[in-house]
Formats: sequence, structure tokens, C-alpha cells
Amino acid sequence: MKTLVIIGAGKGLGLSLAKRFGKESFQVALVARNAGNLQEIVDELKAVGIEASYFTADIYSKEQIEQAITKIKEKYGHIDVLEFSPTAGNFPPTSVLELTAENARDVFEAYVVSAIHVVNAVLPDMLAKKEGSLLFTTGLSAMYPFPMMGNIGIALAGLRNYLANLYTELSSKGIFVGHRSLGVFIKEPGIGTINDPDVIANMWYEAYAEKKVWEEEYPKGVTPETVVF
Repeated sequence: MKTLVIIGAGKGLGLSLAKRFGKESFQVALVARNAGNLQEIVDELKAVGIEASYFTADIYSKEQIEQAITKIKEKYGHIDVLEFSPTAGNFPPTSVLELTAENARDVFEAYVVSAIHVVNAVLPDMLAKKEGSLLFTTGLSAMYPFPMMGNIGIALAGLRNYLANLYTELSSKGIFVGHRSLGVFIKEPGIGTINDPDVIANMWYEAYAEKKVWEEEYPKGVTPETVVF
């Protein structure tokens, strides 16, 4: 049985991803800070026959991330797919005209530094096995300038650069790096539209299964002027 790890798992996209991959006989490890929310997700997954467990970690803590990954490997063995989509940061989206070193640095550490810690924790085993998938979900400011998302855009653009370099280095080594930049505001599951987390999760599973396109906006062709609310 393959293992999916979701970093930043919540009741929206994280739960939908767990259900979609679980439908394909994946066991699921959920990582976030709130144990109560995580237990509710685990209960919902187990109710539909999906093996799942949770592991608490603060995305800002290298030690907690490493401990969570170690515990996941002890319980489930090899990690086959890792999806990274935390909602993090101690500051709200901040205009480029109101940026400070503090609000820019905080979000950079929440997304870029944490992603480096996560990848470093799982990559050696994937390289040894010569297979694995690293999937990253971001917002559209990773690819386009949004003046009102000044602090977040700096972080996500930096994360995108890191992912592009990972893709360049790892694509010939059997490891798929995927990036989807969402131009939608995610709503409730079950509505069947492009901002339904179940629809986005299905898009991710197909991207993982096909391993043809490493990076795309979602939906295709979306721009800052056509973000779906």
C-alpha cells in the first residue's frame, strides 16, 4: 500500500486529497498543528474505509517537521507522495506599499524555509528508491504579481523558484515534482465547480498519475483578472 503525506492538512483541500488518494488504496498521514481538527479528519476518513493517522507539527519548526516525518515512516514505511499546502503566517496579506522586513520574513519562513525542511526530510529515501512525488499547492501570486499580496507573493515566488530547481534536478532521477498555482477561492466540497476541493483533488490525482506536466495554473489560463471567487 502506498503512503500519502499531506503537510498542512485541513478540512478543505486536505480532506479532499486524502479521500481522492485513499480511493486509490493510499494510506494517509496528515500533518498540521491542531490535533483536534486532525482527529476529526481521521475519523471521517476511517468511516469510509481509508487508513489514516495524524501527526502534529508546527510548520515553523524544523525539529517538529523531522519528528513527524520520522514517526510517519515508522508507522507506514516509505513515503510515496508528499503534498504541501499549509495555510501559514502570522501576518495577513499585506500590500507591497506596507511591507516590512517582519511580515515578509515571517511568510517566507512559513512557506519557503518549511518546504526546504520538509523536502530534506523525505528526499533521501525517494532518491534511494528512485521514485516518489512531491506535490505543491500554492496561490496565483506564485506566478503573477498581486500588489495586495506583497508579503505572500514574495514567499510563493521564492517557493516556485525552489520547486523549478527541484524539478530540473529530480526529473531524471525518477521523482516527480508538481506545482499547481490556484486561481480560485476554494469553497465547500460537492458543488462540482472548479473551486470545489473535490474537483481540485481529482485534478491533483490525475497530475500525479500522468506525471506529464510539472507546473500549471489552475484552472488553465487563469490570470489575476480572472480569479474565480
